Amino acid sequence: MSEIVNRVASSALTTIDLADYYPEQAICIIDLKDWLFMGLILKEADFREKLGLYDWTQYQGAMTGIYCSIEAIIPIWAWMLIASRLEGIATEIISGDEEGVLRTYYRRRIEAMDPEEFRDQRLVFKGCGEKRIPEEAYMLLTRKLQPVAKSIMFGEPCSTVPVYKQKRA
Repeated sequence: MSEIVNRVASSALTTIDLADYYPEQAICIIDLKDWLFMGLILKEADFREKLGLYDWTQYQGAMTGIYCSIEAIIPIWAWMLIASRLEGIATEIISGDEEGVLRTYYRRRIEAMDPEEFRDQRLVFKGCGEKRIPEEAYMLLTRKLQPVAKSIMFGEPCSTVPVYKQKRA
């Protein structure tokens, strides 16, 4: 009887799990719809008063996204005032909802990666985890690593979808 060999474990695949790069700090979101007069317009005097009374400490150490979930005209200075209040409190201040915050976060992380770490490797980008990873992160990672990778696949090492294979010279 022959020995059972785990070919996946013995393969030369490098797995990249973007969930391993997920932000450790909290992600908080400010929806400007909650700051509008009658849910329609932003009145400067009321807005400034709310800013002064608001408890900003809840954003301490958090990545904070600012957006408006309804169709409203928000003057540029309103975004600036909120960012000014968050400065020194939030670790990041980003225009967008939670998805936008994650896209910005992953874009920065991927841009900072050294692709040489993955030169001539067969890569598997792991998917289907418990954490929500923006699709854009997978696209950015593919673009970043394709020039140096031998191959790129998506999925689990035992069941992958081929994405890219280096052409032989």
